[in-house]
Amino acid sequence: MIPFIIDMDSIEISSWISRYVWPFCRVSGFFLALPLFGTRLVSVRIRLLLSVAVTLVIVPLLPPMPKTDGIGLETMIISLQQLTIGIALGFVVELLMQVFIMSGQLVAMQTGLGMAQMVDPSNGVNVAVVAQWFLLFVNLLFIGLNGHLVAIEIMVDSFYSIPIGFYGLSTNTLYLIVELAHWMFTAAIVLALPAITAMLIVNIAFGIMARLSPQLNIFAVGFPITMMLGLVVLWITFGGYGTQFNELLSELFLFMRSFQASTI
Repeated sequence: MIPFIIDMDSIEISSWISRYVWPFCRVSGFFLALPLFGTRLVSVRIRLLLSVAVTLVIVPLLPPMPKTDGIGLETMIISLQQLTIGIALGFVVELLMQVFIMSGQLVAMQTGLGMAQMVDPSNGVNVAVVAQWFLLFVNLLFIGLNGHLVAIEIMVDSFYSIPIGFYGLSTNTLYLIVELAHWMFTAAIVLALPAITAMLIVNIAFGIMARLSPQLNIFAVGFPITMMLGLVVLWITFGGYGTQFNELLSELFLFMRSFQASTI
């Protein structure tokens, strides 16, 4: 038998790396942090196949790639940069899911529903049932509104706004990503504010009752009433969460499109 020998010089290796490997690094980093796709619910094999399929589809649409050595320090730096850019794009969308998880935790603590805990299969940690309910709701909305397709489109457009080469995320963009933590806490509190306000009024009423009638065991009576009123408040306010999710998602997509590049 004649052995099969692949004869490739450094120029061909460099062409393959610049044409396929660098886009694959950004795409795989994006799916690594994208909500639902980057969780334990999706296996690594499926995520890898999805990244390869998306890379093969978008490669003909990408701008020209820089010329570097096949294997060298420059190639490794560019690969790490593309992986970082992809993770940053997916991480921004993941913050939106954390907004609703945090909001669910706040509501659960205020209404006494925080005792009901369950394991989050996507993250492997115990969370309140209310927070898990919110997470399931936003995941379905994210897929139903084709948010994953818009996110992939923004990721493909990022190859033009942040072309492959010695370009990374600008300092201003990194600073704005850090500031999203403030945005996340603020949005979570705004979403949970109706439940917090309603429970505050209920607690004030219980305080007045305890003051007027000291013989009444307010803790034994107030706890089940607080839980029931918490469920009622959730039922009343849950209908507006879809509109809030749509507005927050649009805001994040606009932020993702504003990513800027900086040379090193």
